[in-house]
Amino acid sequence: MATAATSVGEETVVLRGEEPGASQHSMLVAGDSYEELDYDLSVDDNQVKRRLKSGTIAEIVENDDVLPPSVPVGELINLELEVFDEVPQGDCADGVDRVNELIAEVNELSMSQETNERVQENELNSEAEASAPAASEEEEMRIRSGSMVDKVQHTERGQVVEDICTTEWKQQKKHVFVFSDAGKPIYSRYGKEDKLNPLMGVMLTLVSFVQLEKDTLRSFRAGNHLYVFLLRQPLILVAVSKTSESQQQLLMQLTYVYNHIISVLTYSRISSIFKKRDNYDLRKLLGGTEIFLDNLIQLMDHDPCFLLTAIRCLPLDSTIRDMIGSAMHSAKVKDLVFAILIADNQLVTLVRMKKYILHPADLHLILNLLNKSTSFKHSDSWLPICLPKFDSSGFLHAHISYLSESPACLVLLTVDKMAFAEMAKCKEKILERLQKNNCIAAIQRAVSKGSFRCQEVGIGDLRHFLYKVRSTAQYAAPELDAPYNQPDERDRLLSLYQYTHQRIHSPARPLKIMFTVGSKEAVLGWVTGGFELFAIFGPLTTKQAAIFAVNKLLKWIKKEETRLFILNPPEY
Repeated sequence: MATAATSVGEETVVLRGEEPGASQHSMLVAGDSYEELDYDLSVDDNQVKRRLKSGTIAEIVENDDVLPPSVPVGELINLELEVFDEVPQGDCADGVDRVNELIAEVNELSMSQETNERVQENELNSEAEASAPAASEEEEMRIRSGSMVDKVQHTERGQVVEDICTTEWKQQKKHVFVFSDAGKPIYSRYGKEDKLNPLMGVMLTLVSFVQLEKDTLRSFRAGNHLYVFLLRQPLILVAVSKTSESQQQLLMQLTYVYNHIISVLTYSRISSIFKKRDNYDLRKLLGGTEIFLDNLIQLMDHDPCFLLTAIRCLPLDSTIRDMIGSAMHSAKVKDLVFAILIADNQLVTLVRMKKYILHPADLHLILNLLNKSTSFKHSDSWLPICLPKFDSSGFLHAHISYLSESPACLVLLTVDKMAFAEMAKCKEKILERLQKNNCIAAIQRAVSKGSFRCQEVGIGDLRHFLYKVRSTAQYAAPELDAPYNQPDERDRLLSLYQYTHQRIHSPARPLKIMFTVGSKEAVLGWVTGGFELFAIFGPLTTKQAAIFAVNKLLKWIKKEETRLFILNPPEY
């Protein structure tokens, strides 16, 4: 592949604030995903403890007019990590040799230890169960809720590779492991956790050895596998990948996995449990939610919204969208923080309490919940959910319902855990107004029609694109046409975007614009203060032709922005 990187210069100019889809009234937290990740990895423990003393939820309950902190309260425990870009010399070299020896032991572990490990594990579990604190009312409700855990989940989990001794397990492209800092298995994407004690024990040894050197293990490469570590005490998350994804992209995915665990239990609860019993088996409280972690990881392998840290909106006429927002706004009740309408995994509109906005990562967790559970479609549901970026210390309570057997799902998030009846009445008021204005039918038509096609743009050699508005954390993309509508080609397309994204956002050498030519297509990546654009062209397209094309594309997006984006979201 040949790659050309230049600055924007005089080739094209878009003034800040005038880019397509820009708005000063955002409902979502804006910001660059990598910059935010770097912040997450540099916040010290004292800052986290100060935040946990009074969360956003407590502020809303006490006084709706209190301004939120300048940084979202939901930032979780963070450690300052450093990367070994070069092999240390001198005294430190012996330490690196020892790390390499420990890495080699991963492949030399004998499964003959499995029986002894299981006996020890059962003993520890019995002790932990006797001394562990009881689950809170919110956690018990969530664990028992049929809305959260479908009865078919064990069958679906059984479809993954369970035997870690098989070649099939070893040849998986990407593994994700979660275990406590005492070495207790919590989750594995493939394989049974109780058979992974030896492997996780070696990973914990690697982490502990580097900590003895007063440093933190962040990543290393062994053969064609990249090992990436995310430490969020008392949990350790590890991704082992032989894909083309970068360290930062895998680190971002591990952060989503961690946030999902927090969304089930809250950080405060997990911290309290492990403070009292450091070898507690957290699977007791997470039991039944593995299916959602599996689905989340699968979505991250296919959906570019996680790569962009942005939300895709359902293309809809602005008049219809305004009527929907007005209907949701008029039904406001006390302590309703967010009212979210979703259809076909796309955002229709979002109404928020004044001065409080939602992080795209939290909305992704909600979308994952709705995407995997079918029980929400049968009846109104009520369950607690922690949104880590909003407030990691407590639960919001979600009233979830599908409107009139349509693809539109309404999520009402409140701080009042006793407000189910009130939320149900709110939902009925919204539904009545939406039906009166024929909005439900309009949503159904929009879902049936799907997104727009590249042909609508009028650029002959344009095959696909991703356009993110940084000020609103929303993105637009056309439907996948041939050849990218086939599974293998779809995955290859995402890998092209991942490669361009990591080059553009490289910490060592960030770029404004990059043009790459391959045997099958050409890719242009362009990042400004206001937007990010990644476009796929035919392989014979020149850089000058691609730049001319994206300027034409920007004009088309500007003309369609009221249909593709939510520019003026209502607020309570």
